[in-house]
Amino acid sequence: MIAAADGEAATLPAAARTPTRRYEARRKAILASAVEELNRKGLRGMTLGEVAAKLDLVPTAVIYYFRNKEELAAACFLQAIARFEALIAAGLAQPRARERIAAFVGAFFAFKQACEAGEAERIAVFNDMRALNSAAVNGTYEALFRHARELLDDADRASLPRLHRNARTHLLLSEIFWAVAWLKDFEFADYGRAAARMTAIITEGLAAPGQPWPQRRPLDLTHADDPSAQASSELFLRAATELINAEGYHGASVERISARLKVSKGAFYHHNETKDELVMACFQRAFDIMWRAIRAAEAAGGSALEVLVSLSSALVEYQLRGAAPLLRASAMTTAPEALQPELMAKFDRISHRFAAIISDGIGDGSIRPIDVNVAAQMITAMINAAAELHYFAPGLTPEAAADHYVRPFFQGLLSPAD
Repeated sequence: MIAAADGEAATLPAAARTPTRRYEARRKAILASAVEELNRKGLRGMTLGEVAAKLDLVPTAVIYYFRNKEELAAACFLQAIARFEALIAAGLAQPRARERIAAFVGAFFAFKQACEAGEAERIAVFNDMRALNSAAVNGTYEALFRHARELLDDADRASLPRLHRNARTHLLLSEIFWAVAWLKDFEFADYGRAAARMTAIITEGLAAPGQPWPQRRPLDLTHADDPSAQASSELFLRAATELINAEGYHGASVERISARLKVSKGAFYHHNETKDELVMACFQRAFDIMWRAIRAAEAAGGSALEVLVSLSSALVEYQLRGAAPLLRASAMTTAPEALQPELMAKFDRISHRFAAIISDGIGDGSIRPIDVNVAAQMITAMINAAAELHYFAPGLTPEAAADHYVRPFFQGLLSPAD
């Protein structure tokens, strides 16, 4: 007998037996149910009981196939990685970087189309993968990252320095992962159109040909809260943001937030009526900082390209400094469903402003003609993904992020390293 993660007991599956069709079908159904729960509630929110209930099973029936929740989540992530390996392989079958990226992006959108048509199994998103802390999953994802890096290779171009390759690969994958957030705005029949428009932005960037790279313009993103207070609202916001980014909504319990600050639960409730109130405040803090960057960049003047580069560089640098990161947009997927519509509406308002600035840029000639709505979502994804850039481009300083990460976004992933 073994102890399951939630205290249930079960027998180990008979590893020596040859799996039957019935066994494989049941295991596949459990994985599909787990993927749905994992994507909806995150790693900490998923339970074996809910996974089993969707299939009219008891939890011990799930434990026959997966010993505990962590093993089940690992299987979901490994399944998703295997799917992405196949998508990358489709790209690597092409001879040149431009065709490789186009094939990879096209294969991903075709896969999403197949999922919507019920012709392919949905896969887990990678939002909570780091929270699992599985050596096997992490190692397999690192191999996937190395393979994705080969998509940027081209015999006709000089090889990029390693730090540039890593930063650009992280950007490429992050844009693909975030696409599921905006793909809902496209008709099912238009997924191929969306893929082509996204590919054009990834490979060519936003800047119009011949536009000089704007000079760095530091922006003041500070606010009035006193960060030195021992249990100030700001400190609770930072602690909750760090935990939610690392382990999702359900991983940031009142106890863990209080423990991180070394204060009592009573002190928590002195500053916050409920956990949901604190989570909403964390998101609002991120929105406020993003709006502060937008307005400061617009106030500084210049072309639309200068405004976008300025605000993007400031926010990416803010993320990399690590003292007070922005709450990841992906954390919204594991927040209570009652909170999600309001949060999505606020993210959409920011994207609409980005789209308006891009439209201005097409008018003033600093931005080339592109799909402004897709590009706006991709700017949000680029800023959001900067929170994890240090994992994939270790040693990249906040000051260097503009050249290694922001510049390739605006000039295209295939642009030369500066």
